Amino acid sequence: MILKINSLDLWKIIPIIIFITFVSPVAIVLFSLTGDYSENWLHLIEYVLTGYIINSSILVLGVSLITLIIGVGTAWLISNYEFSGKRFFEWALILPLAVPPYILAYTFTGLFDAYGSVNNLIRDIFSFKDSYIFFPSVRNIYGAIIVFSFTLYPYVYLASRMAFLNQSKSILESGKVLGLDKIKVFFNLALPMVRPAVIGGLMLVIMETLSDFGAVDHFAIETFTTGIFRTWYGMYDLQTAMQLASLLLIFITFFIVVERYSRKNVSYAGNSSVYGEIKSIQVFGINNLLCFGACGIPLFIGFILPIIELLNWTYNYKLDFFEGVFIRNSLNTIYLAISAALICSISALLINFSIRFTKNKFLSFLSSTLTLGYAVPGLILAIGVMKLLTFLDLNFFSHYLELILTGSIAGLIIAYIIKSYALASSVIEAGYQRIGSNIDDVSITLKNTGLKLLGRVHLPLLKTSFLTSILLVVSEVIKELPATLILRPFNFDTLAVSTYIYASEERMFEAAAPAIAIVLVGLIPIIFLTRMIRESRPGSQNRNVNNA
Repeated sequence: MILKINSLDLWKIIPIIIFITFVSPVAIVLFSLTGDYSENWLHLIEYVLTGYIINSSILVLGVSLITLIIGVGTAWLISNYEFSGKRFFEWALILPLAVPPYILAYTFTGLFDAYGSVNNLIRDIFSFKDSYIFFPSVRNIYGAIIVFSFTLYPYVYLASRMAFLNQSKSILESGKVLGLDKIKVFFNLALPMVRPAVIGGLMLVIMETLSDFGAVDHFAIETFTTGIFRTWYGMYDLQTAMQLASLLLIFITFFIVVERYSRKNVSYAGNSSVYGEIKSIQVFGINNLLCFGACGIPLFIGFILPIIELLNWTYNYKLDFFEGVFIRNSLNTIYLAISAALICSISALLINFSIRFTKNKFLSFLSSTLTLGYAVPGLILAIGVMKLLTFLDLNFFSHYLELILTGSIAGLIIAYIIKSYALASSVIEAGYQRIGSNIDDVSITLKNTGLKLLGRVHLPLLKTSFLTSILLVVSEVIKELPATLILRPFNFDTLAVSTYIYASEERMFEAAAPAIAIVLVGLIPIIFLTRMIRESRPGSQNRNVNNA
């Protein structure tokens, strides 16, 4: 008996298969909580778990406060005031997003350590003794808060900027008519209306902070991620590492649920809202200088300063490290990034097409669930993927071959896809929203269904979205450190791994080349984010038409 599957059933099955593949590693990690607890677990509970929780909480609170002040403050200034450099800061404030926290941590160490560049410069200028130290050590939790804040604030800035651009002009003008001054308009009207966007950006900041490994490891701060890594590689106890990872995953899920619940059934816009260009207020003198400084300082600390230090390292090392090992690691990185980006983008395309073709709410729910993979720390993904591949090797392949999945490129690519699916799906979903359903109706009438509809009709229309999703995933993959560090095959290094290894061995000059390459690739999504900001204002198209 031959089982026949029609086209509609096929497009329902594909997303489910992808969903099971993506969710399995995370489910394996969570399932570890139902297993046995070793003496190592009791040791963690008694001696170090409290420290992990306290340090992680301090990091989250400190970073959240500073990113809120910087992100919302700069977005409000850019959206409502005219001052020197505004057009530049409008897009330049996003640049720190291209610098991963671990790279900023390495450059801060090179700058502000006892014999770092800044302290050496001060001693040379003022002829101080070699023992004189002007800047204290940054290798502590306060230094980590600064590092995370000045690399992650663009998440809050972008969310706030988009929200301020889309605010109702009538509501803000009504507040001014009722006698509210500029400060009260901001706190009583503007800020409450953008709360969902601000919280959404802040959740990204919190998740990135909790999931980071490179920066906290470099600063020797005991958090969940460093604890997981040390339990696995120091105690050689994968089961306990998985259980500790489960706690971190539950911790992060709690923040996601709080963020979603805070927006449930709440409306922040009225049907009578009038959207139009909000006239910016020109500022002069000291106010102009304050606005310039408020926007310039975050950009200088988060992007310009680390770039200067990286170039300084490059100059001092005479560019020798741009050869040999660097080229091999770059090729490894490009190979992984392109492979993962293609598979991830194709998976996102197939799932979004399945949702559109079948109009199935369950498939839409599965797609939304898959996007949560972006919030799962790379370290947790690495543990889950490693356990999954080991299980498959031992139960299905070991009878015929040696271990072929464990320690292979396959594990890395699976982890990258899970981590980056949200980026690819969001871009392709946005592309689909610009394709009218009448196109599908006409195509189906002409007997273009299934793959023919996708290949002949949708894909040409989604070409820009598909290529954009590939670039965004490539940028994300190149920066990923924890998953790559754990899952990479033997003697297979990437730019992120080589940067980490050089920095951990205090070979800062040699870390410059891969770090610069990572930052340059990280600038790719900045181009698209800048374009989105410029095109996001309601009525902008109408204004262009009228001007024409």
